[in-house]
Amino acid sequence: METIFFKGTPCHTYGNIPAVGTKAPCFSLVTKDLADIRCSDFEGRRVVLNVFPSLDTPVCAASVRRFNAEAAGLDNTAVICVSMDLPFAMNRFCVAEGIEGVVAASAFRSPTFSQQYGLQIVDGPLAGLLARAVIVIDTDGTVIYRQLVEEITEEPDYEAAVSVLR
Repeated sequence: METIFFKGTPCHTYGNIPAVGTKAPCFSLVTKDLADIRCSDFEGRRVVLNVFPSLDTPVCAASVRRFNAEAAGLDNTAVICVSMDLPFAMNRFCVAEGIEGVVAASAFRSPTFSQQYGLQIVDGPLAGLLARAVIVIDTDGTVIYRQLVEEITEEPDYEAAVSVLR
């Protein structure tokens, strides 16, 4: 269990975010087009998991825009933006914002994702949603960077995440 904060109020997650140097758990998510994607779809590529509560908040939307602009252009790297938002909402957001460099994916059908990655918020106003985190996975499936953002209303450290990919 990890402690995070929502506007200064403590909240907790189910489990712990995977440690650097460990194998990333396999995942199954749903794209904005209702297609299933799995970790095996990205074998041999580096993966950035940009995880957040909902695209309907300014900070979450900003993180998708930023990763779309920055990390999506990196060689052999897939950026997957993950929330519990329904695929229909993700599609509307991506179309309206011109988001094409990242994969928008929902964990709404995959409770194991939020639990295996230790990112399901279990109490507080955002219970049931995902905590804000960035996890970078190398080509062999090893976690090479992780950040669980302590205050959910703040953006992640983009520079640190992208720097491990350069």
